[in-house]
Amino acid sequence: MAKSTLQSGRRKLISKVNPKSPVSEQYRTIRTNIQFSAVDEEIRTIMVTSSGPAEGKSTTAGNLAVVFAQQGKRVLLVDADMRKPTVHYTFGMNNAYGLTNLLTKQMELNEAVKTTDVSTLDILTSGPIPPNPAELLSSKGMGEFFNLAKKEYDTIIFDTPPVLAVTDAQVLANKCDGTILVISSGKTEIESAQKTKDLLTAAKAKVLGVVLNNKKMEKHDYYYYYGTK
Repeated sequence: MAKSTLQSGRRKLISKVNPKSPVSEQYRTIRTNIQFSAVDEEIRTIMVTSSGPAEGKSTTAGNLAVVFAQQGKRVLLVDADMRKPTVHYTFGMNNAYGLTNLLTKQMELNEAVKTTDVSTLDILTSGPIPPNPAELLSSKGMGEFFNLAKKEYDTIIFDTPPVLAVTDAQVLANKCDGTILVISSGKTEIESAQKTKDLLTAAKAKVLGVVLNNKKMEKHDYYYYYGTK
């Protein structure tokens, strides 16, 4: 992989490279909102998805994983997008093995995860792209993975494919404690966002809220991220 590609991916992790920036502060606000959304039980497994591609779900998932880890929690970021995985690019990792190897019983969890230079943050990349992603996500092995990972980590964040593209996110939605929907300002159509919410609700997902991505500030030359309940 070209060095410039790795650097480009890493620049997306603003909460890691510039934790004092206004954007990083907004990720911490999202983290706080997630934590306060739990009434009867702690939100430990979080799915991050979007309506369509290129809306910022993977960037959001990566930065949320970083800010949870910065809080001292043991965090596992899982690339559950087994069709177009990107987490390994973001963190500059090899994707020769990962979640698919775990679900097909080729590897154990401690063999498949990769450490990062962010203390207490581990990554489980997607691994080789399988012919049957939805079936793997709904398999008995996925349930076993949930149980095992929750023993090892405080917070587990899943980056999933867009809801309107394939059924993968819907399959995983009711297994997670909560779902975050990422929409892109000026790009995501209202109808698409509503249809996505309806599909997640039908899948018995607990939608915690929406992250509005790429909202341009009027007075500053940066993009502003914020969450709404």
